[in-house]
Amino acid sequence: MKTSARNELTGKITEVKSGAVMAEVKVEVASNVLVSATITNESKELLGLEIGSEVSALIKAPAIIISKVKLNASARNILEGTISEIKVGQVNSEIKLSVGDAKVCAVVTNDAVEDLNLKEGDTAYAIFKASSVVLIA
Repeated sequence: MKTSARNELTGKITEVKSGAVMAEVKVEVASNVLVSATITNESKELLGLEIGSEVSALIKAPAIIISKVKLNASARNILEGTISEIKVGQVNSEIKLSVGDAKVCAVVTNDAVEDLNLKEGDTAYAIFKASSVVLIA
């Protein structure tokens, strides 16, 4: 399957919590790197998701916020990594983070790159909501 999502992180499900309507699914996408996704219970059943299942987590690059400090935030996903590449465009920049064995790509404004003084080799955090994650089984 081809998608326009810049991030496709594959791993195994380590936890599934079901509520009345939604489920939270945690996926280990690299050693000690977990991604949380919230999906409907119907989707969980349709995909046959259970602990140990292999899935891919898709996250669009513009849905990822970059910070140089670890924030206390409502976003369930705050992944620490090292900036491996910054590609500057006319308006936006593509930021690639190495997060364990995985790579995470974010698209932010050039102003944000300048304001945060982002440089290759810096430690940074990729922050995104669990509802921004699409799971594929």
